[in-house]
Amino acid sequence: MEPAGERFPEQRQVLILLLLVELALAGWEPRRYSVMEETERGSFVANLADDLGLEVRELAARGARVVSEDNERGLQLDLQTGQLILNEKLDREELCGPTEPCIMNFQVLLKKPLEVFRAELLVRDINDHSPEFPEKEITLKIPEISSPGTVFPLKKAWDLDVGSNNVQNYSISPNSHFHVSTRIQGDGRKYPELVLDTELDREEQAELRLTLTALDGGFTPRSGTAQILVLVLDANDNAPVFAQALYEVQVPENSPIGSLVVKVSARDLDTGTNGEISYSLFYSSQATSKPFELSSISGEIRLIKKLDFETTSSYDLDIEASDGGGLSGKCSVSVKVLDVNDNSPELTISSLTSPIPENSPETEVALFRIRDRDSGENGKMTCSIQDDVPFELKPSVENFYRLVTEGALDRETRAEYNITITVTDLGTPRLKTEHSITVQVSDVNDNAPAFTQTSYTFFVRENNSPALHIGTVSATDRDSGTNAQVTYSLLPPQDTHLALASLVSINADNGHLFALRSLDYEALQAFEFRVGATDGGSPALSSEALVRVLVLDANDNSPFVLYPLQNGSAPCTELVPRAAEPGYLVTKVVAVDGDSGQNAWLSFQLLKATEPGLFGVWAHNGEVRTARLLSERDAAKHRLLVLVKDNGEPPRSATATLHVLLVDGFSQPYLQLPEAAPAPAQADSLTVYLVVALASVSSLFLFSVLLFVAVRLCRRSRAASVGRCSVPEGPFPGHLVDVSGTGTLCQSYQYEVCLSGGSESNEFKFLKPVFPNILSQESRRKSEFLE
Repeated sequence: MEPAGERFPEQRQVLILLLLVELALAGWEPRRYSVMEETERGSFVANLADDLGLEVRELAARGARVVSEDNERGLQLDLQTGQLILNEKLDREELCGPTEPCIMNFQVLLKKPLEVFRAELLVRDINDHSPEFPEKEITLKIPEISSPGTVFPLKKAWDLDVGSNNVQNYSISPNSHFHVSTRIQGDGRKYPELVLDTELDREEQAELRLTLTALDGGFTPRSGTAQILVLVLDANDNAPVFAQALYEVQVPENSPIGSLVVKVSARDLDTGTNGEISYSLFYSSQATSKPFELSSISGEIRLIKKLDFETTSSYDLDIEASDGGGLSGKCSVSVKVLDVNDNSPELTISSLTSPIPENSPETEVALFRIRDRDSGENGKMTCSIQDDVPFELKPSVENFYRLVTEGALDRETRAEYNITITVTDLGTPRLKTEHSITVQVSDVNDNAPAFTQTSYTFFVRENNSPALHIGTVSATDRDSGTNAQVTYSLLPPQDTHLALASLVSINADNGHLFALRSLDYEALQAFEFRVGATDGGSPALSSEALVRVLVLDANDNSPFVLYPLQNGSAPCTELVPRAAEPGYLVTKVVAVDGDSGQNAWLSFQLLKATEPGLFGVWAHNGEVRTARLLSERDAAKHRLLVLVKDNGEPPRSATATLHVLLVDGFSQPYLQLPEAAPAPAQADSLTVYLVVALASVSSLFLFSVLLFVAVRLCRRSRAASVGRCSVPEGPFPGHLVDVSGTGTLCQSYQYEVCLSGGSESNEFKFLKPVFPNILSQESRRKSEFLE
């Protein structure tokens, strides 16, 4: 058998699909198979693989199966051999009753792709039932005046078999008065009639007993018998006659019990008891349900049981009217049951696919069939689903429907759909059936992990302990299962000079970041790197985020005194004239701190002095000045101990020792060792040296003043354009401090002392110190660090 039609793309319009399928099926007639009833289960019926023109393996690959109209499992398809076999014994009488031929309609369903082939199974009758009479004993009252040739109708025997296996003829036991003739009516039914051959004589024989035999036409004939009791009566020459030989009525199947179906009527010309008519009812065929009742007096036929059009659509009744003299007449009643819309549509799921993967194009979810047992408009149906789901119904052949997705689904938007299929008939009132299908959407790895922030900033105080938890990065994935399992990693740094692997590590499971070693703010104030988040899908998706780590300064550096040098081989002595006014600048203690912020704010304090109250130290700039007028009584040699302390917590400090020598108008020579007096022979030469020194100092002072003015003007113009350094408004000294023009510094230094005027920290910056060659290498490195 060739396929029912070519397979067309599922995206075509439903109307075109139905039209083409109808055209394809128009030239193909259902194949009919036959089987004898009562054949044993498992018996061979046909080779469907050959009939369909398919290989046996194709049947299994295309999901072949046999479905019947009533969902009966009478037939089964063996996918191993391609044979159609019986799944159970078939009883033709149970399946079709008196209907002939007895045909079972079924379909062969191929799912991949969808094709449906209609077929019929003819169940042939065997002679497995014997004829039976409605009554085992029939009583006939025959007047003795009946003339030979008078015919007396008898009740027919019924046989569940059909065709030649049904009742074919009747016979009667041998006797001298009667014989039986078989009468065939227009509907093909055969009725026995008792024919009087010779006159009866009641006085000679008041009753006769005869055996009536019904014989079917089977290969091995079966028979049934009934006894006929003939009572010979006195003369009654008129038999009852019905107004109609055949009554035809139509009754709706939903008629209530007790409803009048029809009223039959017969009349008898005799009088008295011979004219009194009584009615009796018997079915012309065996009926498992007898829903009618006949009133023997009125002839009314009423309903005593509910009718069901889908079970039995018509009934044939025989009514007999008998008078009191033993004569009788007969009529037939044909009752047609009218269909009403009393059956809701039925829906049978043939296949269901769930879950379905997201992002897939149009996908078949379910294949189902609908059916309504009513007829006419009551059996026509419409099928629909709700509008708020991305699915659609596509009609197929033989009342099959396919439920498919309209397009790709997104599990992250919705992971489950509850679809209600509604089937409504066109009857009055309309009946409907609803069937719910739950469709799960399975996850596909289509979402990359997303960090909660595009960049993270973490703060770590220097001198931290190794393996310190410095922060956590977090990413989420909208997928599910392994597709949502996020693994974190450090990405290769863009700065190849950054040894990232020795600085931080990350926990791959939770994104915790740890510092691998102790950090030093003075060596590394900040660094940044990228972290990646990768999911567990296949292929894996990933994203990245930027992490900045700022190292916070800790007060781990003590102030360092630049001047006066504390590691020199010989101390530096400051010269102060005794005529100095109060506030005379003796010298300036210069110190720096390798820390930052308030940890580098320095304050100065006079810790010890040879003569307390004579000298003072400015707390903010370290200038040492005279606190009062000097007198002759003050000692010539003074030793000052200055404490330099930062503003950290806890604070760190350093000390500077100053040696001050009081001289009279610089006339006294500067002695490195004040305890040793000069020799008398050297007095003149020392005076000459002192004069030369004073002249040099004066020249140097004048040059410093000019240089100070020039530099200050230059700085102002540069600050206006570049904004490098602004003069503070606080109680601090001016922009440029020259510590060589005043006092008696043994070395010459020049510093730019700059204070950020807008800064809340009032932090000092010492920029570009000019050091003499005798500065130690350590001082040079410290100064370069500050720059």
